[in-house]
Amino acid sequence: MSVWALGLNHTTAPLDLRGRFAFALDQIAPTLQSLRSSFATGRHPQVEAAIISTCNRTEIYCASEHIALDHTFGWLAQSGGVAPALLRSHAYTLHDDEAARHAFRVASGLDSMVLGEAQILGQMKDAVRAAETAGALGTTLNQLFQRSFAVAKEVRTATEIGAHSISMAAAAVRLAGQLFEDLHKTRVLFVGAGEMIDLAATHFAAKDPKSIAIANRTLERGEKLASRFGGEAMRLADLPARLAEFDIVVSCTASTLPIIGLGAVERALKARKHRPMFMVDLAVPRDIEPEVKALEDVYLYTVDDLAQVVQQGQANRQAAVAQAEVIIDAGVQSFMHWLGQRGTVPLIQQLNAQADEWRAAEMARARKLLAKGESIEAVLEAMSRGLTQKMMHGAMAELHSGDATSREQTAQTISRLFLRKER
Repeated sequence: MSVWALGLNHTTAPLDLRGRFAFALDQIAPTLQSLRSSFATGRHPQVEAAIISTCNRTEIYCASEHIALDHTFGWLAQSGGVAPALLRSHAYTLHDDEAARHAFRVASGLDSMVLGEAQILGQMKDAVRAAETAGALGTTLNQLFQRSFAVAKEVRTATEIGAHSISMAAAAVRLAGQLFEDLHKTRVLFVGAGEMIDLAATHFAAKDPKSIAIANRTLERGEKLASRFGGEAMRLADLPARLAEFDIVVSCTASTLPIIGLGAVERALKARKHRPMFMVDLAVPRDIEPEVKALEDVYLYTVDDLAQVVQQGQANRQAAVAQAEVIIDAGVQSFMHWLGQRGTVPLIQQLNAQADEWRAAEMARARKLLAKGESIEAVLEAMSRGLTQKMMHGAMAELHSGDATSREQTAQTISRLFLRKER
């Protein structure tokens, strides 16, 4: 069995290219079905698959008897509507132990923009649940991910990898504080109501802004989040008319197209008499049109723009990284040992089936002898002799066949298998 991974992330691909390969959680199941169906038409009918898609990465993990990276590349390029050559120039491919090590590092927060951040672990678990629901996760990938989660837990327990890490939300608050002298006087709007917005709202609420508002497509969900921070909820459709009210706008939705356009921001600035606006677009694909960044009174930051801020303090965690890599190496070795053993499963199954067949035959013979009135002692003797002869027949036949060299090799193997001393 082989495992392979194909992906692109914040270190290999620009934001707009990553956006072409972003899949919302509710898109994962049909996307996996499409991927696995594409394999079924070729030489790889039985393929396990899972997709991890976050703001910073999209990765496909597969497992099958034979690695099919070229096919996976072609499918992903087609799904994103880009040329395979362009995708290859920004993607990375991994297989077997390299794929396992990468999965373990991602789960442990070592491959994140924010070193040691914990959010990716929850996102991976969501992706695995989605793959399970879609029926795309088999024994091999299930083992890979469950071991990833176990390694991540050990890394967080045994090291200080997460100590002093700066989240994207905290970085946004820090940058906003550089623009506005007193965040207590600002009005903050959050667009969306997902996990990232929840985290961002928590950080901004700690600064006690003048007001907080949540704009969401589903008003009920927006109201639920707003109530936690003493804020108001509004419909996404009301956003253009009310944008001018807010000094700070943080957006992260699953929309495939921008929901805050250049025209809406220009009108808001005019209504604000060009008082500055601080905007953070945490979505992939973008929620805010990139042209907004060129406006004189707007300070727009994307997830990639925040990279330098969140990396501060990374040097202090390098010792923890070294400790984490040791734990990950041990996890990789354990997984590869398990994967190697999987290759003997068919043989083990055949041996068990053969042994059961012999046992059933001797049991049937013993019952007939008992029915004829044979003594139990004689029946047990005959049954044990019959089983022993069946078990030894193949080995004895091999010892008497072939040339001298092959007989010597056979003798060594049989000696190792049958003449082991009891400990």
